Amino acid sequence: MNKTRVLIVDDSAHARAAMESILSEEPLFDIVATASSGEEALVLTEEWMPDLILMDIRMPGMDGLETTRAIKQRYPYVIIVMVTVSDDVTHLFEALKQGAQGYLFKNLSSSTWLEYLRAVVSDEAPVNPELAYRILQEFPKTKKRDDGSTPLTTREREILNWVASGKTNREIADRLGISDQTVKNHLKNILQKLQLENRVQLTRYALEQGWIERDFEN
Repeated sequence: MNKTRVLIVDDSAHARAAMESILSEEPLFDIVATASSGEEALVLTEEWMPDLILMDIRMPGMDGLETTRAIKQRYPYVIIVMVTVSDDVTHLFEALKQGAQGYLFKNLSSSTWLEYLRAVVSDEAPVNPELAYRILQEFPKTKKRDDGSTPLTTREREILNWVASGKTNREIADRLGISDQTVKNHLKNILQKLQLENRVQLTRYALEQGWIERDFEN
């Protein structure tokens, strides 16, 4: 099993130690370095080329949002998960717009952290419904294309709608009467066809193209 190389970025030594302790419980993760600032994170990202970065949002100097933007511009493959004590959706939404793939609250249990991070690195973590709604609000209503220009099949368009509404692979599978693995394979095809990397990018791109419904079922 290939390990996921992790860089931890937080200005608090206590927080960095806590995250190291949590990740040490999971053999999938290999902590290659820790950084106490955004500036240091840029240097260590270039040096270690991690697969996953846990990024504190609030840091003096270059904060997590600015650091995330800079890293994603240079290394778009890197998965970045924001770490915060605040449930301020505005900050989290801004982080997603800068390229972050998800977020974690510092007060969550270690089991929740590990479950979420395993889902993120396998691109199975759902887009939070509230943040999905904020993404919807970013774009004006557009008329859906009917000219046949979409490369997606009808089933792929259907799955795309559920992904954008914040549904997990299991929930999508249950609704469509198919297996989890079938949903995963569809998502891989969708991302490959659109040359995108994750669910957040998929949701934004689909909205820009007017491919998905704006009023979702509960």
